[in-house]
Amino acid sequence: MPRTGQPSTRDVEATVRAVEILDALADGGELGTSEVARRTGISPSTVSRQLGTLTRVGLVEHVTATGRYRLGVRTLSYANAVLGRLNLRALARPHLEALVHEVGETATLSIPGEADAITVDFVPTDRYLQGVTRLGRPSVGHASSAGKVMLAFGDVSTPRTKLTAFTPRTITDPAALVAEIDRVREQGYAEAIEEREVGLSAIAAPVWGADAELAAVVALQGPTSRFDREAIAAAVPLLAVCAERISVALGWHPAHGN
Repeated sequence: MPRTGQPSTRDVEATVRAVEILDALADGGELGTSEVARRTGISPSTVSRQLGTLTRVGLVEHVTATGRYRLGVRTLSYANAVLGRLNLRALARPHLEALVHEVGETATLSIPGEADAITVDFVPTDRYLQGVTRLGRPSVGHASSAGKVMLAFGDVSTPRTKLTAFTPRTITDPAALVAEIDRVREQGYAEAIEEREVGLSAIAAPVWGADAELAAVVALQGPTSRFDREAIAAAVPLLAVCAERISVALGWHPAHGN
């Protein structure tokens, strides 16, 4: 017997097979019995019985016109119940803390706003010099790494008029910004070296939601004297891993694309 409050370690094979069938339908859309059997390795007769049961309880729908099966609307209610419990900041926080521990620079979490990315959480480094950030601070699209990620992957338009210069390195030419955003899309992350503030360098990567759309932006920032090109190159892979882990926690899967 399992200890009170602990899940049993013994699988119910019929339940495991049912989940495998649901996974196949989630990946394949509408499938026939034989196709589900091929994808799962379960015998067609067992698949047929499972599909019948799953249809009766509403987890699967039978498409009369084609004789095929697809996920039922009841699965949506379960998905909504899970998504309703998810809290972006709570999910992201341990990953941000791990990133700061690995890199030694301040990590921020931003969400897409109407025009800019807005900081909703950050984990500061304990090193003497650190960037200045605060909750609710907007990341200007053309002058910050988080803002560039939003322009590259969010549902916003790239500005086409002359842009405000915050430092001598700020991109102010719209054509140059378009080229920069294209580069961000190609490499999967953005950087801003003293473009928003003199002496501050930052890199950022997208976080994807379950719908494969931009859900948030993770960024690292630090003084250029320490967070230089070499340090940034070493930090980029760690930033990418952090962003992917948060994405997966939000329900995104690499197979969904973005």
